[in-house]
Amino acid sequence: MGATAPWPARKGSFRDLRDRPAVCGRQGPGLRGRVSGRLHLRGQADAVHPPRRVRGLRRLRAGVPGRGDLLRGRHAPDLVGLLPRQRRVLQRPRLPGRRGEDGRHRQGRPDDRRPAPAGLSVPLHGRALPDFPWDSLAPAKTRAAAHPGGIVDLSVGTPVDPTPAVAQEALREAANAPGYPQTVGTLALREAVVAWFARRRGVPDLGVDGVLPTLGSKEMVALLPALLGLGEGDVVVHPRAAYPTYDVGARLAGATPVPVGEDPTTWPERTRLVWLNSPGNPDGHVLGVDQLAAVVAWARERGAVVASDECYAELPWRAPWTEEGVPSLLDPRVTGGDHAGLLALYSLSKQSNLAGYRAAFVAGDPALVGPLTEVRKHAGMIVPFPVQAAMTAVLADDAHVAAQRERYRARREVLLGAVEAAGLALDPATAAGLYLWVRAAGRDDVGSWELVDALAHRGILVAPGSFYGPHGEGYVRVALTATDERVAAAADRLGGGGRLF
Repeated sequence: MGATAPWPARKGSFRDLRDRPAVCGRQGPGLRGRVSGRLHLRGQADAVHPPRRVRGLRRLRAGVPGRGDLLRGRHAPDLVGLLPRQRRVLQRPRLPGRRGEDGRHRQGRPDDRRPAPAGLSVPLHGRALPDFPWDSLAPAKTRAAAHPGGIVDLSVGTPVDPTPAVAQEALREAANAPGYPQTVGTLALREAVVAWFARRRGVPDLGVDGVLPTLGSKEMVALLPALLGLGEGDVVVHPRAAYPTYDVGARLAGATPVPVGEDPTTWPERTRLVWLNSPGNPDGHVLGVDQLAAVVAWARERGAVVASDECYAELPWRAPWTEEGVPSLLDPRVTGGDHAGLLALYSLSKQSNLAGYRAAFVAGDPALVGPLTEVRKHAGMIVPFPVQAAMTAVLADDAHVAAQRERYRARREVLLGAVEAAGLALDPATAAGLYLWVRAAGRDDVGSWELVDALAHRGILVAPGSFYGPHGEGYVRVALTATDERVAAAADRLGGGGRLF
């Protein structure tokens, strides 16, 4: 308590205690010398705080200065100098929890915030997480596997082609790595990211202080709302048909996820984080420069952060993106030359077949990247040094990316003709990405799971559009990530079996 406390000293007050014998045998200046350091809250002794707070302190285990007597609810050797009321507070036994009519404990946290027994599903911040969607595909997978020609799994976007030699060689050369890597990433890696953005994405004004390597992009999608300090009352918006982790990440932080359309004027005013995904997963939609700029302007007026997941940007299939490239959120035409409040995420899983390496990065506003780096230092979230070396190598090599793009282009062309022959129609706005977003042609009465079931009977496993939110109902997502042989088998089954509906 400072010398300028607003109330006068009086007999029996805690200011008066500074001149009395010490409690718990500790000496020193002011109140902090009279009781255990563990018994202080904001520089005040326990007894000036509510009994509930004092009882909470008693729950601490033994081993603190002052022998932990007060913490364990026992008499201290000397309680001289305490008023009778204060002595009663410190000596009061810990009471069992009592439940009020509203179901809340009068002592302790509400039931929905109490720890659950091990093995039970724990609602985080009072919000239960959804079931992992892929588990529900098990029956369809079993049915597809029973096909005489075996299953063709086009459900998950897992790369199957070899990791490029340039990455493997860099990994081998960096394999002797006995020390801890840097969370911020090597300077060589950050410079490679900066050069890649300038060369491939049209972003010439990024600095190394605006780059941070991550353990794949999914962990940043899942954790960004929490790392930004969002919580109850904050809104996180994401595309209506979207990768489920945007929703899950908001729930983990206790924020409210809201699926939205492309027009920001219809979005909630309480939005604190905007997720963009261009090209989109699952639908392959691409946002142009004008659309991105409108989102940035809207968010800056409200102090919201914009994060853009751009991991399919090197896979455009239609003009104008095949000629101009897919625009980045960090493009100067979008930002006006200022990255404030903006983050772009990119993964090397798809373009470079590094899904097993967990190699990605986030780039943009140094005022956001810096604090993200500090939190990750404390949490030990570090990309291994050999992986950083592999990332540095592949970012400087465009040849393997072009070769992989051509593989996917060829598989896409094979599947497109086959799905049309089976009576399925591609979403006309699909222009890029790793998937076909299709539905029954001319039919609004065929649901996602009906399509999954029909395709499983032909030995083909796909993802139901409902995995990606209510807006995806009626669609299925067909991945291009299978070998040429398996894609050809799927095309034969689709094209030779007649229309599904």
